[in-house]
Order: sequence, then C-alpha cells, then structure tokens
Amino acid sequence: MRVFVTGVTGFIGGSIATRLVHEGHRVAGLTRSLDRVDRLAELGIEPVVGTLDEVDVVAGAAGAADAVINAADSDHRGVVHTLIDALAGTGKPLLHTSGTSIVGDDARGHASNAVFTEADVRPGGQWRPTSDKAARVAIDRLAIAAADRNVRSVVLCNSLIYGHGRGIGRDSVQLPRLVAHARRSGAARYLGPGENRWSTVHIDDAVDLYLRALDSAPAGSFYFVENGEASFGEMAGAIADVMGLGEAQSWDVEAAIAEWGYEVAVYALGSNSRVRGEAARNELSWTPRYDSVLHWIRTEMNAAE
Repeated sequence: MRVFVTGVTGFIGGSIATRLVHEGHRVAGLTRSLDRVDRLAELGIEPVVGTLDEVDVVAGAAGAADAVINAADSDHRGVVHTLIDALAGTGKPLLHTSGTSIVGDDARGHASNAVFTEADVRPGGQWRPTSDKAARVAIDRLAIAAADRNVRSVVLCNSLIYGHGRGIGRDSVQLPRLVAHARRSGAARYLGPGENRWSTVHIDDAVDLYLRALDSAPAGSFYFVENGEASFGEMAGAIADVMGLGEAQSWDVEAAIAEWGYEVAVYALGSNSRVRGEAARNELSWTPRYDSVLHWIRTEMNAAE
C-alpha cells in the first residue's frame, strides 16, 4: 500500500510513517523543510516538499496514494478540505488526527469527575465543546462527514501521548514541556493543586491503533486513543523524583501562561481530559500494552539526560 502522511517529521506522524515502512508499505511524507529531505529518505520515506496550504502539492500526493494519514495540525481546516476533495468518490482511507483537549475544561489544576466516551462527542450527542475548542470539533466532524462522499474517513482523538517517537520527532508535547521547564528552573511544577487528570497512551500503542484503523475501520468512525490516566501532580512528582529535584511544586496559572501561552497552560497542562475509548477495542480488537505513564517516566523517560 502507498500511504501519504502529513506531519511526517513530527512525533505522531513520524512514528506512524516509520512503522509503515517497517511493515513493507511505501510511504510519502509532506515536509516544508528542505533540510529534512535527506533524513526522511534515510528512513525509507519519500519526501514531498510543500506546506499544508499548497493545495496542488497536497492534493496530488493524496490522489496518488492508496491511503492518507493527516498527522499534522489538528486545527488546520484547509488541509482537511483539500484531502477530502482529493479522495472523494474513491473509498480510500483518510485518517485524521485530533486530540482529547476537545473535552478539556478550564480547571486550572482542579479535579473533575467528568469522563467522556465516543458516544458523548459524536455528532448528535448532547455534549457541546467550549468556544475555545469549537473550531477543532468542527474539523473533526468535517472529517467524519467525508464518509458521505465515499471516503473511508476516521478520526483518531489522542489523549496525552508518552514515549519516544520512532521517526525524526522524538518528543511529544506535554511531558517534554514539563521536563524542559524543570531543567531550566530547577523545579518540577504543576498548575494549582495538580489534581487535574488526563487520559494517556503510549506512542507505540497509538501507532498500533492507526494501523488497525487504516486496515479496517468503518467509514465515519471516531476513536478515543487512551489507556490509563494520571494527574499532573502525579506526573510532575515522578519527573521531580527522576531528576532529583525534591518535591514537585504548585505553580500559579498566570505564571504558567506567561511561560507557555494560554492554550498550553490552560488546556494542555491545567485541564482535565478524561476519556474512555471502548470503540477501538470492540471494533478493531485494539489491545494496548502500556497502561502507566508514571512507570514510564520513572523507568524510561531519562529526564535527567
């Protein structure tokens, strides 16, 4: 199978593309960086030079592929339109990447008992996103609706991903930010009381689900990608232990916003995002192997390096 992957130099896209190559697929990957071309070729990935906004480049690569995986910007509506138009009427798979911050709240480190399933967030349910996340949810639903245009469209909504990437991009978003801040400041920090919880998933388990979805997910599917959960206080505490920094410390949200910006501080690090993804387990026989981000931090993250 020939697969076109956007976001191929990133954490998720690179890990998916590398796995596809290892399993014998031909992979083309979009990159805007000429200095990444040789590195992609070394990994067995055919570079497609361009940006998400270059419609002819993206549409041409998508049309020449047997399947497309969009693992780039989850908030880029234009590229989703381009990919759907390129695949309309073909029945080919289009896997679109989203994230569970769509159910995130403005908790600023406080706990929540709210837990969401796929049925809650699919079109027609009673759940409504916050104004900050409405645009991303609309893109997810645009991708789902591509099933009506004979595209085998699937949305994979990732929770907090941990583990090391298998391609060019080694690091995910949330934990590496906490580690980098701890290195600079000498303290591992969490927002407010640190009681806010996120569902989590290991990158290898996430990639396994992408490949299963590529093979057999029904058109119009939506899957939460999760296996386990932890509070940010617990994760910061594990980071502090590994780095020998003593007790993790609470941080005021305004200071966190100044450090990371509103989106990252409030939604990526200060919110609750608790989801349960049974659909992939039931429909695709997905069986994740890793269930403890805290164990991974303490044994494999190598935060002190």
